[in-house]
Amino acid sequence: MDRIGRKKAQRLRFEGRIDFGIILIVLLLMLIGTASLYVALSHDPAHPSIKVDLIKQGIWYMLGIMGVFVIMQCPVRFLKKATPYLYGFGLFLLTILLKFYDRAQEARWGSKSWFSFGPFSFQPSELVKIFYLMMLAYVVAVHNRSHRVHTTHSDFQLIGKMLLVTFPVILLILLQKDFGTMLVFLAIFAGIFIVSGIRWQITVPLVVLATALVGFVGYLMVTPSGQATLIDAGIFKPYQIARIDAWLDPFHDPSGKSFQLAQGLLAIGSGQIFGKGFNVSHVYVPVRESDMIFTVIGENFGFIGGVFVILLYFFLIYRILRVCFQVKDQYSVLICVGVVMTILFHVIENIGANIGLLPLTGIPLPFISQGGSALLSNMLAIGLVLALRFDSRRPFEIMSQMI
Repeated sequence: MDRIGRKKAQRLRFEGRIDFGIILIVLLLMLIGTASLYVALSHDPAHPSIKVDLIKQGIWYMLGIMGVFVIMQCPVRFLKKATPYLYGFGLFLLTILLKFYDRAQEARWGSKSWFSFGPFSFQPSELVKIFYLMMLAYVVAVHNRSHRVHTTHSDFQLIGKMLLVTFPVILLILLQKDFGTMLVFLAIFAGIFIVSGIRWQITVPLVVLATALVGFVGYLMVTPSGQATLIDAGIFKPYQIARIDAWLDPFHDPSGKSFQLAQGLLAIGSGQIFGKGFNVSHVYVPVRESDMIFTVIGENFGFIGGVFVILLYFFLIYRILRVCFQVKDQYSVLICVGVVMTILFHVIENIGANIGLLPLTGIPLPFISQGGSALLSNMLAIGLVLALRFDSRRPFEIMSQMI
């Protein structure tokens, strides 16, 4: 084979190891996010100048793209070795945050979740999501490699190890008073737990017990006496209960506590089937650029636009699940599952809250909402998935498919 032929073969081998479907979907979501952010900021009197916010978001996009490119080329064996150190670094960040959090952000949002560096703020818990799912995957994979046959004893050992990794993270997040982010970590835990190989005789009762517990807490959340009990027990704060009340009846106080949700529902409903058109906003929604960004899509592009965005997420999750069947080891499979649960929970909670199906918890919409920390975290998650596929697709496999 001549030099030109070798270069062409090398290029084909390299390109064959990249999932361009995932990259294309993420780029489309980023374009939708930029356009939606422009509309949200343009019609918000709290943002008289939108140029700075758009530039900051653009910087985060570029950092995310760079992160994807770097992580994508990391071998799986390197990721495995780095996982415990990354997890430890994540716990360190969450610990020092309790002392050095941004007081202004805490006064505004009620949680101690941000560092500030001049005009930029950063939420470490977003980054720790990635470190946590990597560590959980690592613990399960290492345990299963040394316990080829699952027994009751070994399965409970595994559950103990998973809880040991999870408890410090959940505790630190609760100390930050960030209930919404805690739910994301629990979603990651649930997804990896279900596919960890633990026998159904243990999994099913635990899932039923967890479901019953969630149902009981849900019952308390929707009854006045139950809400008082949750507040007295310190499980929820009054402002969180107010969000529950707004969700149960968005128009019971449309000029007060339920103003944001009521306005969001009006904005989405006003878009009807095809929307009002780009950069049209007749309904004011507070903090529209972050948690309520889906209302921009609903008002500007209507039901069709909203369905299109949901389908993009559906295909993104489908492409990531495909990678699960292409990788060669359980560690890689579990990371893909963790990434899927992260994205899926964010999408369901954000869109569900925007359309009134779920309470508002401050969860952003992946790749679309304003917020550099969440965006960088999601981009790194995509970089992990691409790295797993890139490493698993050996050159001889690509050539065999071409012949």
